[in-house]
Amino acid sequence: MGDSRKSSRWKPGESGNPAGKKPGTGKISHLRDAIATELPEILHSLIRQAKAGDVQAAKILLEKVLPSLRATEATIEVALSTGDPLSAQARSVLHAVANGEIAPGHGAQLMASLGMAAKIGEMDELVKRVEQLEGTNARGA
Repeated sequence: MGDSRKSSRWKPGESGNPAGKKPGTGKISHLRDAIATELPEILHSLIRQAKAGDVQAAKILLEKVLPSLRATEATIEVALSTGDPLSAQARSVLHAVANGEIAPGHGAQLMASLGMAAKIGEMDELVKRVEQLEGTNARGA
């Protein structure tokens, strides 16, 4: 049986156009150019329609001009003494949540942060212990 494929100028995996298509040569670019020439008239028409009470036209304009509202978190203050142990700081956070001083979501984030601080502290302690052991072994050898 022979190979029924035609021979090609390009080897498998090799592109006939390694640089790719030039920017601005696609259908979308042509469409954007066509709309751009008519844009002022389109906008004036939308504005007239919105002023006349067309809710859809008003919605289109507002969606493009005003960003949609996003939930934002208020800044909170919690009195945590960095000199206190992490367990005492965690109790302070739980107390603040229980008393309604901070939202439960904020409390959960603070507790997660305290947990990460505890893990980082544990790693610091382990590094210190390993360095001490290595120093002891180096002197004893």
